[in-house]
Amino acid sequence: MRLGMVHAGLLAALLFMASLWPGHAHADDQPLLVDLSNHELAISAGGAGASVVLFGSTDGPGDVVIVVRGPERGMVVRRRNRLAGLWVNTGQVAFTGVPSYYATFSSQKLDDIVPGPVQALHQIGLANLRLEPKLTSLTDDQVADYRTALIDAQRQRGLYDDAVGRIVFLGNKLFRAQIDFPATVPAGTYFIEVLLIRDGNVVTGQTTPLTIAQLGLGAKLGKFADERPLLYGLIAVLASAVAGLLAFMPFRGA
Repeated sequence: MRLGMVHAGLLAALLFMASLWPGHAHADDQPLLVDLSNHELAISAGGAGASVVLFGSTDGPGDVVIVVRGPERGMVVRRRNRLAGLWVNTGQVAFTGVPSYYATFSSQKLDDIVPGPVQALHQIGLANLRLEPKLTSLTDDQVADYRTALIDAQRQRGLYDDAVGRIVFLGNKLFRAQIDFPATVPAGTYFIEVLLIRDGNVVTGQTTPLTIAQLGLGAKLGKFADERPLLYGLIAVLASAVAGLLAFMPFRGA
């Protein structure tokens, strides 16, 4: 057994024992207890990313589902077509409340423990992620195409994962899961929702925040782009124009 698993198991055991300590609520009074090995992560742009271990306990047999959501933001998806040899925008849809990161974990196969309507209600899985478009004249089918394009783009960047991560139970009550974040995740507050499932129903849930900070020059540029998008765009255009002029200048030897 790897050291990390042993360490996480000990943390889960300590959490469960703490719930039984005099002066604290008894575990039977709280169906679900959850905590993280670390509530703050620092990730370097271009690095290997980082991970956090979630551990917890239940008051008896049951299954657990975890949904991890990054900071929400607006995103615009554009359709580009080639006309007269040039790529031009021929349509776009703006979505609001888009999680910048999304992942799910489960103690068993999702469809075996959570019925479809319950998955949809709690937005479990990418297929059930509600992405609201701003006012548009497009049909529902056309908006669905843009929604699929948005999810595919986020998935290619490693920010969305349609594979279900594994939650490991240590006995009938203690459980753990390792949540890995790529170096490309944006900074901000992430919310980790843990649901206790019994007989296909959500018995209770707990949401735990996690703060992720980006380090390095790339993080500063990203923050600048988020805070001053117009100025950042102007600088980018100017830099591109200067680069183009320099490329056409005649080369002069020493």
